[in-house]
Amino acid sequence: MGLTLWGNGQSRAQSVHWMLHELEVDYEKHLIGSRTGETQTEEFLRLNPQGKIPVLEDDGFVLKESAAIVTYLAEKFGADKNLLPLGGSKERAIYDQWCFFAMMELDAQSTYILHKHVNLAHIYGESPTAVEVAKQTFLKQVRMVDRALEDGRDWIMGEYFTGADILLVGTIKFAVEFRIALPERVSAYAERATSRKAYLNSVAASNPS
Repeated sequence: MGLTLWGNGQSRAQSVHWMLHELEVDYEKHLIGSRTGETQTEEFLRLNPQGKIPVLEDDGFVLKESAAIVTYLAEKFGADKNLLPLGGSKERAIYDQWCFFAMMELDAQSTYILHKHVNLAHIYGESPTAVEVAKQTFLKQVRMVDRALEDGRDWIMGEYFTGADILLVGTIKFAVEFRIALPERVSAYAERATSRKAYLNSVAASNPS
């Protein structure tokens, strides 16, 4: 049966596509989108009753949530690629910290709010105050990334590119779409990441034609 990923590159599933291309793992794609009706079919709701993407199937095992999937894939297939620190190590704890930071402080508290009240204002309503607070929150929190990069490291964990970089850069890319002016180091960091061959290949593979 192998790996199957549900979700296109216009959603958080892009992070999973990116990791799969970093790992050079073959997988089947169902490039469905949010709010298109495709996540409300009987077939998909059997996999995820929440009706949300991404969803990964691995020989009958079903996993949701982009950060969890990215880390699972790195652990299962990336032993020789340094995409994930060793479980139980202090480095792994710091990796987890950055993943939770990306999904909570940058995504849930900032870019998702912008998405709801700018791109999806016809559903959730306009809220100029919420939009402005979300932008200010992002700028405040992304300084933590900027500070970590002060020592000249290329990647958030240091020498090696990891799943934490995928999740962080995913949220940073959304911020750019909303014209948030990023610190110079953070912009350069995102540019390094999105210049990787695996990223470019994942974008080409994950966007419906």
